Amino acid sequence: MRIRRVVTTREGGVSAAPYESFNLGEHVGDDPAAVAANRARLASELGLAPERLVWMEQVHGRSVAVVDGPQAGPVEATDGLVTAEPNLALVVLVADCVPVLLADATAGVVGAVHAGRVGARVGVVPTALAAMKEAGADADRIEVLLGPSVCGDCYEVPQAMQTDVEKHLPGSACRTRKGTAGLDLRAGLWRQLADAGVAKIGIDPRCTNEDRSLFSHRRESTTGRLAAITWFEP
Repeated sequence: MRIRRVVTTREGGVSAAPYESFNLGEHVGDDPAAVAANRARLASELGLAPERLVWMEQVHGRSVAVVDGPQAGPVEATDGLVTAEPNLALVVLVADCVPVLLADATAGVVGAVHAGRVGARVGVVPTALAAMKEAGADADRIEVLLGPSVCGDCYEVPQAMQTDVEKHLPGSACRTRKGTAGLDLRAGLWRQLADAGVAKIGIDPRCTNEDRSLFSHRRESTTGRLAAITWFEP
């Protein structure tokens, strides 16, 4: 089986400012027709029918849904998707949060997770790992990509918030470039995954706040969403 992973940028779409141009989020105030056109182009570029892309209504929680085919619309109130269905692409949308793409090529199971500060804190990634294991995956075989997100140098938070998140996601506390309390969610998630027995963990080092080819809510407030997508081909 061949595992596929794709991360989009903000370039190549039809959305107007401040969503220029490849915004894939329907919930951010962009023209629905522009978003639909961008999503159609995404499916075309991936070589998949539009209905083979599964989207989420992300709510910053820890719910994970298992899907076995195309959906009528976005999967409601969930921050993770798992499937054992080939050529069914799971999509997570972000603009600073961590997109987490997981795969067990031997078992033919993939997962996509939206891990922002709240979701990471309450354990959305362990929930996804449990769902993948239930579908036949094994932690020893799971490979993970932690996609682009706001980095620890840029993610300044109040000291009390840092202490709280560190308590639930050890390894996430850091100092920002300014020397203030910060969070490095990818570092905390890396440690969480490693502690769960996942040995193959890759990190896309790009910071959404620093890299202007990516959308960043922290940098721009009103902005679009990039997508991280995974699926497998039999």
